[in-house]
Amino acid sequence: MRHDTMRGSFKHQAPPICDEPRHHRSQTNMAPRCSCTALLAVSLTVLALLAGLLAPHSAVRWPAVSLAVAAALLPLWGRSLRRRDDGTSRRVCVLVLGDIGRSPRMQYHALSLSKHGYHVTFVGFSETKPHQDVLSEEKITIVPIAEVKVGPKVVSYVTKVTVQSLQLLRVLLTMELQAHVLMQNPPGLPSIAVTWFVCLLRGSRFIIDWHNYGYTIMALSHGPAHPIVRLAKWYERFFGPLASHNLCVTNAMKDDLQKNWGIKATTLYDRPASIFRETPLKLQHELFVRLAAVYPQFRHAGSEAERTIFSARDPADGTVTLRAERPALLLSSTSWTEDEDFSILLTALEEYEGFIRGGASLPPLLCVITGKGPQKEHYMKLIDSLHLEHVEICTPWLEAEDYPLLLGSADLGVCLHKSSSGLDLPMKVVDMFGCCLPVCAVHFNCLDELVKHEENGLIFKDSAELAEQLKTLLSDFPSSEGKLGTFRRNLRSSRGQRWDDNWDQNVLPLITAPR
Repeated sequence: MRHDTMRGSFKHQAPPICDEPRHHRSQTNMAPRCSCTALLAVSLTVLALLAGLLAPHSAVRWPAVSLAVAAALLPLWGRSLRRRDDGTSRRVCVLVLGDIGRSPRMQYHALSLSKHGYHVTFVGFSETKPHQDVLSEEKITIVPIAEVKVGPKVVSYVTKVTVQSLQLLRVLLTMELQAHVLMQNPPGLPSIAVTWFVCLLRGSRFIIDWHNYGYTIMALSHGPAHPIVRLAKWYERFFGPLASHNLCVTNAMKDDLQKNWGIKATTLYDRPASIFRETPLKLQHELFVRLAAVYPQFRHAGSEAERTIFSARDPADGTVTLRAERPALLLSSTSWTEDEDFSILLTALEEYEGFIRGGASLPPLLCVITGKGPQKEHYMKLIDSLHLEHVEICTPWLEAEDYPLLLGSADLGVCLHKSSSGLDLPMKVVDMFGCCLPVCAVHFNCLDELVKHEENGLIFKDSAELAEQLKTLLSDFPSSEGKLGTFRRNLRSSRGQRWDDNWDQNVLPLITAPR
């Protein structure tokens, strides 16, 4: 599943995250007057049907009465759900059955929609704060839904799907009528079916943004032959084609959707937002000072307050310089899930340590791995078991405004994302390239749509190959004359389209098309 930190139509450098999400202020204004009528109609219909089921032997002909009541109420309900007003055509619901704060592409959609004057209802989990631009945008209203956490057993899955279905039905049926519902998949169980059903009832257009296939992610932990995985595959293949429009993240996925699913999709490549750029030296130093206050790996051995392991500030004139003897800053970000094998990186770092102990002229390394997720504790135990002298490993969780600054300060990025379907691309690499940060990325099908081997980075297949690439790229550090500097210059000269222009070109026409 794709959640690789922050993106969007952001305004220059992001301000700090505020303490309180905006949905507490605006959520109460969401339900129109007709939603009360709709809920009343639904409740009375259910009660009428229950009466028919629970009183079959009564003298009163309850089945006939209940069916009559239902027949009378359903048209009322349908009319109230479809009741349009002057603002309906300018309202869009953006839906993700995941953490909004870790769903950058959907945040980008919301910001792009608001930029064009649409009022956005953003539905999802509220575990992590979204970017400040999302929180401060007046046209975006966040409606949180509760995450249902259950165990792996089949009964638990059924419980989770049932509860989430009811949650989504309540939210989607009681909000103001939306012209479009734009939903991320995966996760799509049960959101694809529920959203399609509500759009059918309310006359909204249903758009799926395909980031991957959900069943392939489930197969990583259960195996492709597991009954739940097979059910999930059938589910996506059955309900996916029912959407009005489809977006996807690669041309490879577009071709696969057309060939194997009968779905015509528009490719919307991930593009870096404007906040992803090389970080000025002064901001680098300020970031390193903040991190040094929390993480000892960034601290200088001395006691000077104006020095970090990477940078120093002259108190006389305020000049900031990078220390000549600094370590190389290696950066990777992850959601600590099954589709990223971090043992590859850890083994490569051990081999890099061996190169230095064997006499190779290489800089020490600070490897920063950002993010949080289900497998982090497992890998932290592996990290703690390593005996490294010239390599430090730090695993911080960064605020949204600090993540692009750190990317723009790093010397080399590493990506271990291995697509479960072989059809999606890692957003973290998009962000790294936005910061002109060269990348070493593990190989999988369609990666060459993003990473050009020996041009903007290197592609590896195992830990030994990654270790050799680290050795090659860092052999001239900190000089910019080697291969690492060449990759960075190539990235600077080939800056592609940013998110805003890409979205305007590919998504806006779907939103504005006449009904």
